[in-house]
Amino acid sequence: MFGDIMGMMGKLKETQQKVEETKKRLDTVLLDEASTDGLLKITITANRELKSIQVADELLADKEQLEDYLVLTLNKAIARATKVNETELAAVAKDGMPNIPGMDSLFK
Repeated sequence: MFGDIMGMMGKLKETQQKVEETKKRLDTVLLDEASTDGLLKITITANRELKSIQVADELLADKEQLEDYLVLTLNKAIARATKVNETELAAVAKDGMPNIPGMDSLFK
């Protein structure tokens, strides 16, 4: 029994390390998002760090329109990055969890 606990603790520590490595890797995963007409383009990491914003000149003439574009496109980019982030981290966590009865239902 004690050996099982030590084995589980080792597996949890290994999983924690893999989660940290995955977080670092997600800093390098770049996602591009654009407004529907392509006038605004955003690049964001899977850890939701903004990397670049490209604005078409025609959007600079209308402050309100630019603000609307930024809110909509940034929200789409953040939602997409969050989904990638959560999917990747959940996969690592699930893979590294010890086989404890009933725990499978938490990751479905």
